Amino acid sequence: MKSVAEKMDAEITLGAFEYRKYFPDSRRAVRFDGDEVSSSSPLATAATPTFRDFVDTWWRENEIRWRRNTILGNRAVLNRHLLPAFGDRPIGEITKAEVLAFRAEVAQCAGRSGNETLSPKTINNLMGILNMIMTEAADRFEFQNPVRNIKRLRLRRKDIQPFSLEEVRLILDTVRSDYKQYYTLRFFTGMRTGELHGLKWSRVDWEARQILVRETIDKGVIDYTKTDGSQREIAMSSIVYDALQAQHKVTGDGEYVFVTRDGTPLDTTNVTQRVWYPLLRYLKLAPRRPYHCRHTAATLWLAAGENPEWIARQMGHTTTEMLFRVYSRYVPNLTRRDGSAFDRFVTGAMNGGLDSEE
Repeated sequence: MKSVAEKMDAEITLGAFEYRKYFPDSRRAVRFDGDEVSSSSPLATAATPTFRDFVDTWWRENEIRWRRNTILGNRAVLNRHLLPAFGDRPIGEITKAEVLAFRAEVAQCAGRSGNETLSPKTINNLMGILNMIMTEAADRFEFQNPVRNIKRLRLRRKDIQPFSLEEVRLILDTVRSDYKQYYTLRFFTGMRTGELHGLKWSRVDWEARQILVRETIDKGVIDYTKTDGSQREIAMSSIVYDALQAQHKVTGDGEYVFVTRDGTPLDTTNVTQRVWYPLLRYLKLAPRRPYHCRHTAATLWLAAGENPEWIARQMGHTTTEMLFRVYSRYVPNLTRRDGSAFDRFVTGAMNGGLDSEE
């Protein structure tokens, strides 16, 4: 099927595609008999609305099912990239060549956080939104989606830098006292920044010794968690339980566990720039995003020999796939179980060790 699809795509590009040849029993075949279909002439024969007009319809129909962050992200992509590029084009006339040229142009746009260009992940996300729009339009107006066979850009694997247990101890011993409990939870619960900043005392179950992750906060707005799987119960270790007990003496009369001096939830940028990075510089530790505290929790759980499925649930992952793909390579360095046990076992067996024991 992949080979056939590639052949069809090549014929469309060359203007030699014959619909009936591939779909002889299709009810649409008669519409295309005798017609040549080129890359600049989509299968649709009826007039189609402009990209901008169709997006208005598509947005109204889909906005209701999106979460706040998705709405903000999708709107940003539309306003910054898709509408300026395709807004006035009849949506059924947009070609694969135009889409590829658009992607190449977008790849030269300046990125964020000091990046010279947009990352492949950002470009793939942008193209994914375009594909959703074009797929829906192609289904309604019966033309071929020009994004359909465009492959995603390859993503480079990012190395994570979890803190060692010695570094964690150093940080907690040095950080200013009003943030010690905060970073204790960051290192030993695996909670995301928004989940921790939005944590309310009503979500701390002292009897069951659990933290109930139900909300996240972003730019001062409480919202649903990142995914359904992020709704979870995190078991309190003794160090986390003690930290929360100490914090309760400070902010237990309020709604949120961690707050500013004014009693409002913590601001991510403020904490990062005024507490986190200055602390790492002072300790001469490599600068790392606060998110690496979450990575640290995962690697420490793995190093302690906890069940991977339990760890995945604590992290808010629905499967262990990400756990093994992202974190497992750190386990040998943390546990010193780097194959030496297997080496001793095999060496002993090959030298007659097992026979001698029997």
